[in-house]
Amino acid sequence: MNGFLEVFLLSLIPTFEGRYAIVYGIGMGYPMWETLLAASLGVLLLSLVLPAALPYIDRMMLWLEGTFLRKIAHLYLYYVERVRKKAHPYVEKWGFIGLTIFVAIPLPGTGVWTGALAAYLLAIEKRQTVPALVLGGLLSMAITLLPALGLFG
Repeated sequence: MNGFLEVFLLSLIPTFEGRYAIVYGIGMGYPMWETLLAASLGVLLLSLVLPAALPYIDRMMLWLEGTFLRKIAHLYLYYVERVRKKAHPYVEKWGFIGLTIFVAIPLPGTGVWTGALAAYLLAIEKRQTVPALVLGGLLSMAITLLPALGLFG
């Protein structure tokens, strides 16, 4: 598979996202600028699509509760509650900056997917959500880029 496409597809996976796609791309020996571009495009795509798609995902999970796939819905609802508890202090106290910082922290359980869900749950307007997701996602990539290049070790 093409390295650009690999990194791009990895950047769309929840918790992996652009930050770890960069580490993967650099580790595989792909050109740095190609890796950065692919991961950045993934972050941008997620930041634009997720805020619009989450209301529909929410409705679908509520519908799934009444079917034999209710365990998936319960897993989703458990995840939603975890996100609400984890992101609420950041977003409630600092708004746009808090959401950006929450997304930028390169740890599992933060990132564009979780930040988009947190913004949806906390009713943050899309015109604030999208820039916070993009900026936070790019900052997260920058934070993981330095160690991936061996600048801290």
